[in-house]
Amino acid sequence: MEYQEPLFFRVMQWAERADRDVVDMVSGNPDWGSPPAISEGLHEYADLGGDAFQYAPSPGLDDLREEIAARRGVDADRVVVTNGGGMANTLGMARALERDAGDEVIMTDPVYPYYPGKTTMLGGEQVFVPTERDGSLDPADVRDAAGENTACIIVNTPNNPTGKVYSEETLRELVAIAEAVDALLVVDEVYDHFDFTGEFTSALTFDSPNVVVTNSFSKTFAITGFRVGYAVFPEAHVDAAISRNMLTNVSTTRPGQYAVLHALRETDPDYYAESRALLENRVDAFTAALDEAGAEYSTPDGAFYVLAKFPGFPGTLENVRALIEDAGVAGMPGTGFGESKAEWIRFALVTPRVDDAAARLTDYFA
Repeated sequence: MEYQEPLFFRVMQWAERADRDVVDMVSGNPDWGSPPAISEGLHEYADLGGDAFQYAPSPGLDDLREEIAARRGVDADRVVVTNGGGMANTLGMARALERDAGDEVIMTDPVYPYYPGKTTMLGGEQVFVPTERDGSLDPADVRDAAGENTACIIVNTPNNPTGKVYSEETLRELVAIAEAVDALLVVDEVYDHFDFTGEFTSALTFDSPNVVVTNSFSKTFAITGFRVGYAVFPEAHVDAAISRNMLTNVSTTRPGQYAVLHALRETDPDYYAESRALLENRVDAFTAALDEAGAEYSTPDGAFYVLAKFPGFPGTLENVRALIEDAGVAGMPGTGFGESKAEWIRFALVTPRVDDAAARLTDYFA
């Protein structure tokens, strides 16, 4: 799967430049607002001045690393704070590929589109395994694809675009496969706070030297513009990851890290619960409209995406543009996520206008 240009930006430009009102359901920018502690942290930081306005340590602010480590049950030395979850994934994949342990990166189809692009950028070879219709991943398919040339296995749970939350047993088997072929299993857990099942299992549950877990505060705190993420590396790979992070980024934004640290300490658990409840209500409203429109669709276990398949209207880039111009709704073409979802369109439910979009799709297709 070649991915030269991120299609997200092309589709968003079409939505912005359309001659009509368009409900943008393309990108995962949360609309419900950040917790007050984010702003409080920024204001507090603004008054510090001096040394606080200089380079942060390349692995991240010590206090933030310690806070993350305490929450994830790991040693703080294993935490590397990054420029968003994207850089965390890049560091994990790069470390997997630079060990002379092979050049294949196994990923799912459908896939979060940046994984194939990063693989190509890092000189790796893309290998895809299918998922079930509901987004479930059968570890046996990964086992069949894995071998001596497998450097990395990358998955995300809750999943984008399917919304599937992988079971504890699935993750356990993926860890075992990675250990058996000496691959690094990179598990992207960026949507961990948006689990509707109550059954999310972190890959950090398994004490393995082959597991890298990545995450970000972009979705959790609705701060996609802050670019504060992190990766938890096995001890043997931390120094190399920190060196690559230093050479690539020097360090991550101090104001963002300071605000995130303040928010982690001060945000009430109700904030997370209310965000999940809001999304569950949106899923119900949106899928009800898809029923009226005669569409097939996914019902997510987590995250905030719904995949829909409309009769006679495959998820091509051209059809997505037609949907923008004729229905006033912008989604992502299924072809951008791999061959298995070429007939589908993905919608991000991070807009207060979900009901408007649902009504427009019903009118257009019903």
